Amino acid sequence: MTDPIDLLTHNQSAWNRQAAQGCAWSAPVSAEEIATARAGDWSAARLTPGPLPTGWLDQVRDRRILCLAAGGGQQAPILAAAGADVTVFDFSEGQLDQDRKVAAREGLDLRCMQGDMRDLSVFADASFDIIFHPISNLYIPDVRPVWRECARVLAPQGELLSSFWNPVVFVADRDPALTAQGLVRPNRRLPYSDIAHLSAEDLAAKRERGEALVFGHTLADQIGGQLDAGLVLTGFHEDWQPHPRFVVENVMRTFMATRALKLG
Repeated sequence: MTDPIDLLTHNQSAWNRQAAQGCAWSAPVSAEEIATARAGDWSAARLTPGPLPTGWLDQVRDRRILCLAAGGGQQAPILAAAGADVTVFDFSEGQLDQDRKVAAREGLDLRCMQGDMRDLSVFADASFDIIFHPISNLYIPDVRPVWRECARVLAPQGELLSSFWNPVVFVADRDPALTAQGLVRPNRRLPYSDIAHLSAEDLAAKRERGEALVFGHTLADQIGGQLDAGLVLTGFHEDWQPHPRFVVENVMRTFMATRALKLG
């Protein structure tokens, strides 16, 4: 009998470790990038590895922005430097510490709050004009509560900018021999879960390495979930993985981003 997994605690610890190691999504922005944002160019804020599509974030000054599950000293400081009223909300204190360090270094007014992206009850209805939610919901088993909470805390005409992986990356066999041959053998049905789909040995090894456990959500939950929450899709974007790990990432864009509007 395997021990039950406290998913939130495990993934918190994993991201605290990644923040301490300065992984790609935990490397604080430079003073030069902050100066550029102060001058009116906040294009370094990223939903996906490449630039935001034109028109997705045209105005940020004095806008109330929630950087959701977006700690790491990157998006939130840039948007704050550009004049936005920014709150960054993340379950990893290590990630939030990166934002605090940049805020202290650059004299930025930035609120950092620890919590679960599925529960935004600390915020009143209509608290934000924009939610900036870069790829992070792969660390929770159900994304629909996230979309419902986003819709609730957005003001009328508020916008949600979010990104996630194309679920195709989760369906293939991870056999290194197949990868070496450039072959893809689908053998996992969506929705995907490390907890449900990995062998007991592989799951134990991943936990022992302190790696975050991940989930692959269907597009019905990623996109349909936003629509069911009452949001209206106004933009869709795909981007390349700059450092492909899976065969499929060499032939198709696997980063996906959406822009959604709350009517009213």
